[in-house]
Amino acid sequence: MGNLPVLGLRAVVVMLLAGSVFVQAVMVPLLAADLEEVGGDLAHLRVPVLVILLLGIVTAQVVLVCVWRLMTMVRRGTVFSYDAFRYVHIVIGAMVAAALLVFTLGTLLAPGEAVAPGVVLLVGGVGVAILGVALVVLVLRMLLAQATRMRAELEEVI
Repeated sequence: MGNLPVLGLRAVVVMLLAGSVFVQAVMVPLLAADLEEVGGDLAHLRVPVLVILLLGIVTAQVVLVCVWRLMTMVRRGTVFSYDAFRYVHIVIGAMVAAALLVFTLGTLLAPGEAVAPGVVLLVGGVGVAILGVALVVLVLRMLLAQATRMRAELEEVI
């Protein structure tokens, strides 16, 4: 992989990390204040929704840090080593955790009349989509395992 794509992806990861820190530091407290003022049927969900939101942001940050580490391995030419699997496993775990958080949010929003059933269904669809991304990463992990084995066999031949 050339240097330009790695630099471009690093710039994107830095922007996403900065944006996620901004959301954690500024937007979540503003949302908390708004939820406190509104009250109503969803007032009892204020704390769980904020915790789910913060944990969801943390899962995204974990994925971004792992992608950064994998990019470093690509740049050094060491991505076809068993060390890369640790970061891929962390990414898969973070994606599954994010999906579980989304499903938990849907479960919290489902009872009562405060949230339309269609919204709950959309939240469930987002959870399924996140699990789908985790499965794609799992398939890519299997490809990485095959490539790593093939590279090791090729090195033995040479």
